[in-house]
Amino acid sequence: MKTMNRRYSVLLSLFICQVYTMWAQDCPSKQDLQSSIQQAHKLLSSQEASYLQSLRSLRKKLNLLHDSITRLPAKQKNFSCPELDAPANGRKLGKALRAGHEVHFLCAEGYELLGSETRRCKDSLSWSGQQPVCKEIDECVSSPCANGGSCRDEVDGFSCSCARGWAGPSCQSPTPTVLVDVMSPSPGGSSALSRQPKCSRTQGTTRCTCDPGYTISGRENICTDIDECKLFHGGQAGRLCVYACVNTAGGYRCTCPAGYDLTRDGRNCKDVDECVSRQSDCTRGQLCINTYGGFQCVTVDCPPIRDATYAQTSPTRCERSRCPADSRTCSQEPISVSQHQLSLVSRLSGPRVVFRMSALRTMGDTLRFALLGRGRRFFSLQRSGPHTAQLLLTSPVLGPNTLDLQLEMSELDRGEVLGRHITKITVFVSAYEF
Repeated sequence: MKTMNRRYSVLLSLFICQVYTMWAQDCPSKQDLQSSIQQAHKLLSSQEASYLQSLRSLRKKLNLLHDSITRLPAKQKNFSCPELDAPANGRKLGKALRAGHEVHFLCAEGYELLGSETRRCKDSLSWSGQQPVCKEIDECVSSPCANGGSCRDEVDGFSCSCARGWAGPSCQSPTPTVLVDVMSPSPGGSSALSRQPKCSRTQGTTRCTCDPGYTISGRENICTDIDECKLFHGGQAGRLCVYACVNTAGGYRCTCPAGYDLTRDGRNCKDVDECVSRQSDCTRGQLCINTYGGFQCVTVDCPPIRDATYAQTSPTRCERSRCPADSRTCSQEPISVSQHQLSLVSRLSGPRVVFRMSALRTMGDTLRFALLGRGRRFFSLQRSGPHTAQLLLTSPVLGPNTLDLQLEMSELDRGEVLGRHITKITVFVSAYEF
């Protein structure tokens, strides 16, 4: 409307100028003035009609543009990285897919991880590292079978086919005779642990022999059972059984404590994973952590810190929410708190690496690592790179025992702390050395 008013003013000014010009030359007649005014009216009417037509055309185009935009499908915004699959024969820990979050990968027993153990969702909404795979460990590469035994790789370890006269998982002990445990009396009237020998007389000489697992003793030439559990209790060949040996008539058998199964060689004990076999009684809100000889039901809760709020971003990780601008105490609290559990056997020798903590990217110029907790006297923290530290078991721990550790990683810039990340580790030490 302002543009139209301006046009009217210009036209009226031109008309007045024309009238003044006419008056300067000669006084116009009344008819001339009326004719001039009518011409001005016509000019203004045509200009107004053209302006209104332009407005109607512009409004129509705007309506068409609005309708076409309304009909477009809504574009869904995606602020997360693509879903990652767990490797075959392995597991994936972590469900958060937004920028800054991490997922971790583990392999089942008998497999080793090749690729990135940890992958982080970058700001570009792509994952760092490479997709890991779980490759079966070939124990036969190290030639564990002695005395001419042939090795066969298996998912849960290896087995040896021993040459004649040798036995054991690595063919390093003499072959004991294993018979069925017979508890009924023998035909001669003696118990299963003693039998009458088999005698034959040749050329005036009597020769007596016993069944395998028995030996002749005493003046009465009675076959008595050989106690293999005592005979092969120690020495260079080692014990017959890793846990307990039970002597039987003419042989022996090995047993394992609760939480273990006997392996195929009949001598060693293998841990039962109660979490996988669903033998645990953990509730839906708890994590089932398999330990050697048992399991633990763990509840992961975010830390109750008064000045900060934490949200659980994965089954084992909590991250601090955005702090108020005027809260200095909130900004000094840990940015993230992770909780992990380790299972170790009793009297495990060291030094050996049991855990690694690293930062994929840093905000400052320095990273500082610290080790706290009740069990730190058995461990040490060692830098293995500019952004990584590894936890080492330095001395054996006698089980059963539970140790609590806390790894702290601080980011600094010119000596000022920018943020802290805390990893709490609970170590479950079994009662046995297997």
